[in-house]
Amino acid sequence: MSIFNAINSSASALTAQRLRMDVVSSNIANAQTTRATINENGEYDPYRRKTVVMEPQNQSFKSFLHKAANANGSSGVKVTEIIEDDEPFKLVFNPSHPDANEAGYVQLPNVDPLKEMVDMMSATRSYEANITSLNASKTMLMKALEIGK
Repeated sequence: MSIFNAINSSASALTAQRLRMDVVSSNIANAQTTRATINENGEYDPYRRKTVVMEPQNQSFKSFLHKAANANGSSGVKVTEIIEDDEPFKLVFNPSHPDANEAGYVQLPNVDPLKEMVDMMSATRSYEANITSLNASKTMLMKALEIGK
């Protein structure tokens, strides 16, 4: 077991939470974007909400066996993919909008700003908690070095 396992775990979590905050920021910035991608028919589609999928870095049997034997501690988290939300787009009646259909409805992105702000707060709190953990690990290592004085 390395003395840097806690620092490495915190560092990987900080990286993952930073990416999560970036994705949430992108969702909020594109909450009104009606022309994000072009579909197979050559028409514009609105922006689709994206979410981050995370999992433990080591999921092999060997990693669990080492962890059980205390030979290798936790190795942190990694982002496996960024997925698009399949929730349907919002329809809003606005016949004067350039992207309105024949009935006067506009497809808006499936982004809920309230949900995004809650996700942003969660990612921020996780980031702060990992910084606190990283600082605690650093302080413990520094105190261990001072023992030899």
